Amino acid sequence: MFAKNFSTDSPHWWQDGRAWPLAASGLLLLASGVAHGAVWAMLGGPWEGPVTWRKPILFGISGGLTALSMGWVWSKLPARRWDGALSWITTIALVIEVGLIDLQRWRGVASHFNRATLLDSVLYDAMGVLILWVTLVSADLMVRGCRHRLAASEDMLMAIRAGLVFLVVSCLLGIWVSVNGEYRLEQGLEPDQFGRAGGPKFPHGAVIHAIQWLPMLAWAGRRAGITEERRRQFMASAIVGTGLVLLYALGQTLAGRGRFDALPATAVILGIGVACLAVPTLLIGACWLAGRRRSTASRPAT
Repeated sequence: MFAKNFSTDSPHWWQDGRAWPLAASGLLLLASGVAHGAVWAMLGGPWEGPVTWRKPILFGISGGLTALSMGWVWSKLPARRWDGALSWITTIALVIEVGLIDLQRWRGVASHFNRATLLDSVLYDAMGVLILWVTLVSADLMVRGCRHRLAASEDMLMAIRAGLVFLVVSCLLGIWVSVNGEYRLEQGLEPDQFGRAGGPKFPHGAVIHAIQWLPMLAWAGRRAGITEERRRQFMASAIVGTGLVLLYALGQTLAGRGRFDALPATAVILGIGVACLAVPTLLIGACWLAGRRRSTASRPAT
């Protein structure tokens, strides 16, 4: 069952023996999220709330992207004896977790903070165990990614390592969301809230996909023909910006304030964070467009 070919020399990362189960499941989960989006478009219903099509859509897309990214990172790591087993178990964990969320929506009941029946309670606890496993594996990838010198440019290496750190922090915040929700349920309070109006899911989801957008920025910078030194500067700016966005989201939640109910000081943090992300993105885009124009102008007339 477990692939034994751990070669990292394949021209396609998804052909690595550790990566392909996660790559395949990632595509499956993305398809599930899109399919549930179509179901929502046909059947309608609210976007917010404990029983909506939002969760199958978002968890399918988010889980799919995470699986693809984990497989991609795994393909860059030196081979280790139990990598095949870990990859397969992580694949199964992600698919089952999203599948349970989908099942609960099709049953017409809440998937999270639902202990109305024994079945609901067992399924919710199972989700918690599965995401804890994914968190531990993500942490393992983070440690290995920081210890080993991967075959990547400096800016891409920065993107991978920072993206893994943000992924692990986001997973830990997701565990905090569950713990906080359980505590509030025992107090007879709304589980998806912290303090007066804070949303624990806000910091959990704010930068969970930095493992996608930071490497994409590094890839785009290289495609645009930007020098490696400048790409490192751009990546440092993007990492700082991502950290500031996380700091803003966490600060708003812990202060018991809504997502955009910002005080002037916290609004400045958000503004600087967005600028640190937007400026390198816009500059890379401008360099790419300039390169395209030069390429077009240099073509001989026909």
